[in-house]
Amino acid sequence: MNATMKPIAPEALAANPFELIGKQWMLITAGSKEQFNTMTASWGGVGVLWNKPVVYIFIRPQRYTLGFVQRESHFTLSFFGEEYRPALQLLGSRSGRDGDKVAASGLTPVFTEMGNPTFEEATLVMECRKLFDGTFRAEDFADVELRDKIYPNGDFHHVFVGEIVGCWEK
Repeated sequence: MNATMKPIAPEALAANPFELIGKQWMLITAGSKEQFNTMTASWGGVGVLWNKPVVYIFIRPQRYTLGFVQRESHFTLSFFGEEYRPALQLLGSRSGRDGDKVAASGLTPVFTEMGNPTFEEATLVMECRKLFDGTFRAEDFADVELRDKIYPNGDFHHVFVGEIVGCWEK
């Protein structure tokens, strides 16, 4: 990780999660120094579950990043200033299956002490240990109209809960 990042307790974060995730977006990244993938996301959450500080992330089955998050025990969430919006748009519109989209984005991969990938340009990084992996199911939706609107093709999101085991900000 770069030297400008300082550790912070998740409970001490002053940032509004609705702003961070829903408006500024984030990168979900998993893998190793040898091979990793990242994707832009604007759905997720931060909270407390099972007496732990956690994040909730959602990944559609067709996303290349899904396999990385499923295989690995950890993933990172990285947040950026507005000047990186074009990079996040690129990373959200291209698949890592088709080439090195990280190189095309101009972002610089760095790795936590545990070896998990994130990016030097991030202003906030959460390193998360995967606690839960599940999938939304059609029969579990109380709001059928919402289900049919968001999932007309039945490509229900995988849901991951991760314990925040490291948190750094600039």
